[in-house]
Amino acid sequence: MRHYENFPVASILCPAALRPPIAAIYWFARTADDIADEGTDPPAQRLADLAAFRADLVATAAGKPASTRWPKVFGPLQVAIKQWRLPKALLDDLLSAFTQDIIKTRDKAGYADRADLLAYCQRSAAPVGRLLLHLYGVKDAASLQRSDAICNALQLINFWQDLSLDLPRGRFYLPQDRSQRHGVDEAALHAQPQSPALTRLMEENVAWARDLMRSGAPLVHRVPGRAGWELRLVVQGGLRILDKIEALGCATRHQRPTVSARDVPLMLWRALWM
Repeated sequence: MRHYENFPVASILCPAALRPPIAAIYWFARTADDIADEGTDPPAQRLADLAAFRADLVATAAGKPASTRWPKVFGPLQVAIKQWRLPKALLDDLLSAFTQDIIKTRDKAGYADRADLLAYCQRSAAPVGRLLLHLYGVKDAASLQRSDAICNALQLINFWQDLSLDLPRGRFYLPQDRSQRHGVDEAALHAQPQSPALTRLMEENVAWARDLMRSGAPLVHRVPGRAGWELRLVVQGGLRILDKIEALGCATRHQRPTVSARDVPLMLWRALWM
């Protein structure tokens, strides 16, 4: 979820008591994501910074002072961990995924198949949903699985949406077995326009993400109060991006579709009828 742009940060639908811990989780994830993705630092420096970030997490979770590098992250996070007993393992999973983002570039192995890619999403996206459910006191297995489906679908949607951004960075999130089956070569994508083979592959990927999102959608009836309505809009926002990818002929290799204010009435209408 690049920059966690679909993350519900302290919105008007969020209960006031939960806004500080949600914001703390957001800034933890956002800062770590930026360490991995933004700026011009070489990979070795990014890995060193993430290691220092992880050390601050360990100290914070233990109730000890963190370093002075990220006070706006670990000060609020320490309060949230203490007050809400946030599971540290979920925060660790996020850092593991961001570290993998740095290591797993074009000169390394990509993602062999859908299961391999979902295993990454389970650390890069699913922890966010599970942390939010923890705050709302929703802990049953069915809800956790549906949360994973929604968050992993959002991550996949970001991948299909951001093809034009990820390829220049050496990030190739298209499952290799499906790519090979359709005759899509990663190297050729850098020089060629949208090919029929890539279009067919992306159509398949869009359908996969949509099915995954729909499988998690019943969670909106389990999350209490206004948060359930916010989750409806998160789900509809992801589905709307998939609509826009299809409207482009799945040509996100050269264009990045986004949701705008003009899409909000349709999303609200669809959310109402979920």
